[in-house]
Amino acid sequence: MPTLQTARLVLQPFSPTDAGEVFAGITPTLTRYMAFDPPASVQAFEAIWCEWIRRIDEGSEYTFVVRERQAGSFIGIAAVHDAQTREPELGIWIAEREHGKGYGREAVAAAMQWCSAQCSPVAFQYPVAVENLASRRIAEGLGGVVVRTEQAAKYLQVVYRIPAAPGSEPFSGGKGL
Repeated sequence: MPTLQTARLVLQPFSPTDAGEVFAGITPTLTRYMAFDPPASVQAFEAIWCEWIRRIDEGSEYTFVVRERQAGSFIGIAAVHDAQTREPELGIWIAEREHGKGYGREAVAAAMQWCSAQCSPVAFQYPVAVENLASRRIAEGLGGVVVRTEQAAKYLQVVYRIPAAPGSEPFSGGKGL
């Protein structure tokens, strides 16, 4: 799995050395519009990230740690779930201190472009809470259209369908790991 670079960000495959920063960023207010709640402990989070690594290794899911390109500071997580399907699912969360800077859209666009080149999907699914307007703007900015509304465990959500490789915000190559 490569390291992806955009104008402002670096997306690297999750590794155990990232666990502390990622765990610290998963707060109750951050997860109010997410399908999961914060892990109860570092040990509970370890079980989660071990599964991320297993799925990365098998090629079914890709979890990237998003960092600021110049300083290397932690920004969030971008993921491509069910990567080998015709319509993989995208996921993103950005640390609360970094909200409102456009990092989510930039990271999602880079992950989409990379996955489009590697896995040849026809489109991407992007589920988001109806009330999460910032995340909805990410999908809409990448050409997404709502294809259904459904009740999730914690909220009502819409699912966007985003065409593969929309051509916006390409990543600048990157190096293989």
